[in-house]
Amino acid sequence: MTAKAAKRAIPRYMEMAGELRESIMAGDFANGGQFPTETELCKRYGVSRFTVREALRRLQVEGLISRKRGSGTTVQPAAARGGALHQPLSNIGEILQYGRGSEVTYLEQDSGPLPTVVAEQIGEDISGTWRRFHGVRRISYDAPPLAATDAFFHERLGDWVDRIDLAAGTMFSQIEQLAGVRIGKITQDIQAVAADKIVAGQLGISKGDPVLRILRCYLDPKGAVFEISVSHHPGDRFAYAMHIDVEI
Repeated sequence: MTAKAAKRAIPRYMEMAGELRESIMAGDFANGGQFPTETELCKRYGVSRFTVREALRRLQVEGLISRKRGSGTTVQPAAARGGALHQPLSNIGEILQYGRGSEVTYLEQDSGPLPTVVAEQIGEDISGTWRRFHGVRRISYDAPPLAATDAFFHERLGDWVDRIDLAAGTMFSQIEQLAGVRIGKITQDIQAVAADKIVAGQLGISKGDPVLRILRCYLDPKGAVFEISVSHHPGDRFAYAMHIDVEI
């Protein structure tokens, strides 16, 4: 999948919601800053009112904005949303936007079999050698960590892994573009766990504090796992919002 193809895979309302989400989390509408009207957003983004309303609906479900007829749209204060980063997850397009509004640089750690603590959580074939990269994600350089992530790449990807830009955010989309690997399925396991000593140190919290562990497996169309990520998020700095459309 090329970069252009990946971009086209994301509906316009998701892109718009992502840009507005980034502005909200950056504080652009804080201290009385007026949130744009639907008409202003239509002109700014060159989209229909339907697209604007769908983007705003998603932000409202995530708890980032409040909408009332007659009084317009207002941004919820950080206290109302727990000061957490809200990550939407309804489809692969929203996963592609995960890195927006935050920054991380990965460093390679080691290579070998997948660690037992990770392997025992996965029901797929994960044999072989894996290269491990580690990074800590923040909204800004001096902000508290939002996540500590280990990313594992299977040996079948070969030297393509060496061409990844470790400071360019989401890594799996780069692998798609560089190695021509197409994603057939993504599985995700989310569990509340207690931070061990290592994770606590990476996130700046105390050992035993609650964290959200998100284990994600990326499979090709034939069902082979080629990338695995394990992220730990502090319980008070991250929230997932999921939208489920009902088929009638």
